[in-house]
Amino acid sequence: MANVQLEFQASAGEADPQSRPVLVLGQLHNLHRLPWAQLRGKLQPRVTEEIWQSALSTLNPNPTDSCPLYLNYATVAALPSRVSRHNSPSAAQFITRLVRNCLPGGVNRCIVMVCERSEVFASACALARAFPLFTHRSSASRRTEKKTVTVEFFLVGQNNGPIEVATLKCLASATEGVRLAARIVDTPCNEMNTDNFLEEIKKVGKDLGITPTIIRDEELKERGFGGIYGVGKAALHPPALAVLSHTPDGATQTIAWVGKGIVYDTGGLSIKGKTTMPGMKRDCGGAAAILGAFKATVKQGFKDNLHAVFCLAENAVGPRATRPDDIHVLYSGKTVEINNTDAEGRLILADGVAYACKDLGADIILDMATLTGAQGIATGKYHAAVLTNNEEWEKACVKAGRNCGDLVHPLVYCPELHFSEFTSAVADMKNSVADRDNTPSSCAGLFIASHIGFDWPGVWVHIDIAAPVHAGERATGYGVALLLSLFGGASEDPLLNMVSPLGCNGDSPTEDMERDSKRRRLV
Repeated sequence: MANVQLEFQASAGEADPQSRPVLVLGQLHNLHRLPWAQLRGKLQPRVTEEIWQSALSTLNPNPTDSCPLYLNYATVAALPSRVSRHNSPSAAQFITRLVRNCLPGGVNRCIVMVCERSEVFASACALARAFPLFTHRSSASRRTEKKTVTVEFFLVGQNNGPIEVATLKCLASATEGVRLAARIVDTPCNEMNTDNFLEEIKKVGKDLGITPTIIRDEELKERGFGGIYGVGKAALHPPALAVLSHTPDGATQTIAWVGKGIVYDTGGLSIKGKTTMPGMKRDCGGAAAILGAFKATVKQGFKDNLHAVFCLAENAVGPRATRPDDIHVLYSGKTVEINNTDAEGRLILADGVAYACKDLGADIILDMATLTGAQGIATGKYHAAVLTNNEEWEKACVKAGRNCGDLVHPLVYCPELHFSEFTSAVADMKNSVADRDNTPSSCAGLFIASHIGFDWPGVWVHIDIAAPVHAGERATGYGVALLLSLFGGASEDPLLNMVSPLGCNGDSPTEDMERDSKRRRLV
């Protein structure tokens, strides 16, 4: 899969499936609406219309099903016919599974995706997750030929005209971002250390014509970033805060995305065990998602100021490692008594959100992190957890997740009941809760929010992606599609506008002008 090039085309053209294997994928009722005239050029002479209709009649998705059309060169697969209200109508997770299991092998392959226009974005991002870029298998290094998977969408239902060129470009940018994030998360720390993560940031900056701001090592300490410095000071590769900034003319508000980039998490002196430490290369999933989303967002055109803030460190063990009982002064000016060095993500994110508030003047701050193992218990393997000080944004995150396939579910936001978990006798707060049975995922997010203040008038959103950042032993690129959808209302791209849950649809022109003369809000 690592050498697969994913191409989205308005028409994949005609080919004998024996020379270009094909997978036809969609919900069963949509597959029945696919005219044979649209499909026969991709299946003939191996598959006749009678075989096609016979295959459709045998499909009985529960929740999915598939049927070979011609040996292992042509297959039709059916998605769930219905999904629950907490799932995406696109059934995105099942798309990824079916592609992995049913797509025939070959150098040149074709996927025909049958869906409604509103499901195109989520379906494309789901397809991208089936083709990870990272591998170190020796057999892969011996294969030099590039493989191509061509994707053609056939739209059914309302607004089922042809796919526009602009839409294809957006899909290419979004899926490139998903695969970039997944590659970074899949890469082990002996390669993806803080130095190399910074190189990834610089590479994206170069592609977009943006020079990143980078604060590293002892400069972090000198400038008061006690959280990032304290977590990463024991590692061979020093910690860093990096910022990519997009500041277009005419911007009316400032948005900051803050990503947790722990390139490896041993737990520090509160060290993890032999069964819980493997997989901790994925603790940079939040920063990786923000990098992939920032690249795609800016490429597609974004109307407002957008800052991507990367908090990078390796939580290592060594003579300089932070000890339990140490007290750090964070960038907010607040003091934190360390009672668990394995609760490190909130420390670096606290510095990141405080920087976004104080130095960047952000109106909206979103932090994304693989923050707590408890997230997977609270909202499961497929739904990230959202904690926010704004009810409208909580609803928007859930809706954006359904629109894009990166599912989200709310956590309890109640600082007056929960923040006392961090009470310290000698500092402003501890960094880990007293009672681990008292909604620890919510509390972890509240720790971050406390460093901009619970009375801060802006919008703060925290997304915990600890579980959905991976499926089995592979990264999913989770978060890229969610950010593109959630902030699509400020994009210049029509597809991202369509999948965004936010915006001002229904406003009158007079209301638009009045709002724009002050500050255009995404809500």
